[in-house]
Amino acid sequence: MKPFHETRQKIRDELESPAAKRVFGSGWASGVLGIALSLAGLLLVISMCTPGQLLTTPQITPLQENHWFRIGVLLLLVGGFASSVVSLALREAKILGTTGVLLALVATIIGQSIANAHSSHALPIYFGLDWFALNVLFTGLIFIPIERLRPQNPNQPIFRDEWREDVFYVLVSSLMVQALAFLPQAPGKFVGELSTLGAMRDWVGSLPLLVQIPIIMFAADFFQYWAHRAFHRIPWLWNFHAIHHSAQSMDWMSGARMHFVEILIIRSITAIPVLALGFTPLAIELYVLLAYVYTTLIHANIGWRFPLVDRLFVTPQFHHWHHGADKEAIDVNFAIHFPILDRLFGTHHLPKDKWPTSYGIEGHPVPKGYWAQLIYPFRRK
Repeated sequence: MKPFHETRQKIRDELESPAAKRVFGSGWASGVLGIALSLAGLLLVISMCTPGQLLTTPQITPLQENHWFRIGVLLLLVGGFASSVVSLALREAKILGTTGVLLALVATIIGQSIANAHSSHALPIYFGLDWFALNVLFTGLIFIPIERLRPQNPNQPIFRDEWREDVFYVLVSSLMVQALAFLPQAPGKFVGELSTLGAMRDWVGSLPLLVQIPIIMFAADFFQYWAHRAFHRIPWLWNFHAIHHSAQSMDWMSGARMHFVEILIIRSITAIPVLALGFTPLAIELYVLLAYVYTTLIHANIGWRFPLVDRLFVTPQFHHWHHGADKEAIDVNFAIHFPILDRLFGTHHLPKDKWPTSYGIEGHPVPKGYWAQLIYPFRRK
């Protein structure tokens, strides 16, 4: 195991290289890109080759049979391999380039050697390995350049402190939470069927898609606002929510740091009413995708202000104040989409041209590391 740990440490040291060793032309960017593309391609290949579609997100399953989807995976591997080769040519330390090349080759071997035959499985459980790969790849490709253009904290590197834990949180969110995503569906439909507002459910379901999505956003935000406040006010709920607030740096990955118990509670509280109101499954799925991108945005290390937009929609500055460790940032800005909820209920806080001086929880009581944080809410305080 010693060689493995040494290799892992070398990769970690290279990823977290000081700024002087990450300049353009050093091979660092091409090495990181090569690993990202090759790893995404490898995860997609594994999900496509797994029997029973256990690692495949249902919404992505039809795409996997598409010729262009397979070409896209191939291009990911080719791009990862090519970027890694560039890194090997430019960088003195070869570990990034070597890792990217090996990942691409392993993915190619698996794709050629395993028959891509899927057996049907009736269980509503799946682990979206493909969604995790696409999730990290595309949100990273979108938000990392945006954060570099106008960062709120210019001194914060891409691979900042605890970035490994947050990547693991993204993995857990993509796998375990999707695996249990069906849980709110049964009570949501049950409540809907018991409802005496059958005509209203039919009317809601008949609304145009572009009308349903904003209504879902507001309804979900209303229920989540009060759930969010409860997580701050009720001590045993705060023990779970403290994990999310333990992040001392804000970027596109920090929003994924949530205990799986909190995710399930929040998802149920927001999903059951929306399902009961009769919105169409397509509208709900589009909202989930929109909400994920939106949540990533408001946690990102982006220093832009939106003076007019922030009156109508939650912005990074607005939500950064919710995560601030400053005294004036305690228990403010609970809304996720619409700040009017905070205005109505007295929790709105958005100073002009001012950001929190630090993030996290005073005293930083939450331990570092995913497994320590997993058991933290259950420990006797």
